[in-house]
Amino acid sequence: MELTIREATPDDAEALLEYTRIVGGETGNLSFDGNGLSLSVEQERKFISTIAADGRSVMLVAYDGLVLVGTGQLSSFSRRFAHRGELAVSVRKAWWGKGIGTQLMNALVDFAKNSAQVEVVSLEVRSDNKRAISLYRKFGFETFGVYRKFFKIDGAYFDADYMNLYL
Repeated sequence: MELTIREATPDDAEALLEYTRIVGGETGNLSFDGNGLSLSVEQERKFISTIAADGRSVMLVAYDGLVLVGTGQLSSFSRRFAHRGELAVSVRKAWWGKGIGTQLMNALVDFAKNSAQVEVVSLEVRSDNKRAISLYRKFGFETFGVYRKFFKIDGAYFDADYMNLYL
């Protein structure tokens, strides 16, 4: 594996949209399905540019050679919520168990502490996604609640755990 993790640039927009179609079709753990995100390449470029200009938020991409295999994002809030941020990570199924999620988490938590200067990082994770929950707990995340019927996939409901990391 030839892994590179870096901040996303507008040039990654097309690859990111294709990535969402792939990972959305591989798992029911995400907020989208195999249709990916309903954005044009130009809309995705603008979104990436907005995050990059923020200074307190970051979008990371993980490439194995030329293949986009993982993403991570920390979105920080403003005003009375400026001490908080939300985190999201995903990895393509064929690359699960190779430490990519851990490397993305390391980079995101470091960014949260040292660049965004947030004090609380939150996330939602499907309650039956034991692999992801184990990863988040390894970083010190704690479950503070359960949202019943958070996901509805093909008529079936799935709960989500709300988790926080206090920095």
